[in-house]
Amino acid sequence: RPKGGADGKTVAWVGKGIVYDTGGLSLKVGGSMCGMKTDMGGAAAMLAAFRAAVLGGCAHDLHLVMCIAENAIGPGAFRNDDILVMHSGKTVEVNNTDAEGRLVLADGVSYAAKTFRPDVLVDMATLTGAQMVTTGKKHAAVMSDSHDLETTAVKAGQACGDLAHPLLYCPEELMAEFKSPVADMKNSVKDRMNAQASSRGTSSGAICPKTGLGGGYTLIWRAPAHLRTDAQLGMAWPSSWSSSASEAKLTNSG
Repeated sequence: RPKGGADGKTVAWVGKGIVYDTGGLSLKVGGSMCGMKTDMGGAAAMLAAFRAAVLGGCAHDLHLVMCIAENAIGPGAFRNDDILVMHSGKTVEVNNTDAEGRLVLADGVSYAAKTFRPDVLVDMATLTGAQMVTTGKKHAAVMSDSHDLETTAVKAGQACGDLAHPLLYCPEELMAEFKSPVADMKNSVKDRMNAQASSRGTSSGAICPKTGLGGGYTLIWRAPAHLRTDAQLGMAWPSSWSSSASEAKLTNSG
């Protein structure tokens, strides 16, 4: 909370922090595991941005949630066919243990929404390789249920050089990809040719009904650091967005 008092707006940031991702029982093979120590990039970037925002005198009541875990094989590892009961109360049938990021993010988003009741909630993650297919290695992908926040995200990226580009947001068309006969939904898509990046982002929000969330929900994800072709780490974007958002509409009219 700002020392002089907040401006009445509450913002929550959530970051994916998988400190190492082997893929779990859906093991990464063919050399794709090397470098997965950077799968905590979302949480790391949000932590650095949180510090920068605080030192810079952010006027909002700002909260940070980091979803830290390891995805490995062991007696306590989750398995394909498991049915998880999430923080939100929704159930998820696991059909890919290497789609773990959206699960930890969904719990973080649910916790932040219910605990802090923010006007705006933003999460950042190295969520899926489909992001690189869609927006490449230098542009983060942005998906939001608020046009104002989506526009603000893109402008913030242009201002700080940590570029971002919007993705399709159409849950009414994409949620069929996660249909399950035994749970509220599955955790991975059925058809990888149906807007895969947007589908995967949609799943994180769908697992977490926005109970108590008064404003927009925005998801940002980018290529892991070891796969990027520049030296940016991602923390500049949320820092710049925090400044830009203070001049933008913070509540979703929908």
